[in-house]
Amino acid sequence: QNACKGMITFYEGKCFSGRKLEVCGTCSSFQQRGFPHRVNSIRVQSGAWVCFDHPELHGQQFVLEHGEYPHWQRWNGRGDRMGSCRPVGMHGQHYRIELFEGSCFGGRSMELTEDCSCLRGRGWEQPHVNAVRVYATGGWGSLQAWPRLWLHGGFWCF
Repeated sequence: QNACKGMITFYEGKCFSGRKLEVCGTCSSFQQRGFPHRVNSIRVQSGAWVCFDHPELHGQQFVLEHGEYPHWQRWNGRGDRMGSCRPVGMHGQHYRIELFEGSCFGGRSMELTEDCSCLRGRGWEQPHVNAVRVYATGGWGSLQAWPRLWLHGGFWCF
């Protein structure tokens, strides 16, 4: 049996109330597991997740990282429908990202192999990154939240 790649819990009510569905690995249909398609709060205990508003991993996608989402509808701005989810997967054991100051992989560079809550704290003084080289395959994503950068098992946000 495969090891758990992460843990996420969905709640029918706001503020983590009501019935709950705990998921470890891909869940292609919440309803087949006896849970309604209405989700009003979410707890991501570990890993990064792609959630879908329809079963069978179809429909609008939402990427969630470790944390608590007590008012899901307020956070996503669309509604409370959720039908399936899967962990963001990576292949291989080594995840590495190289950031470049200049375009075309030129100029000063910095390599990251673990979570980094602040690039400036690691000596990166530029307000932007012009090129990125990724040394792993799998699911990668980014958010514009300078100067924060995270590498979660290959899931990248900056």
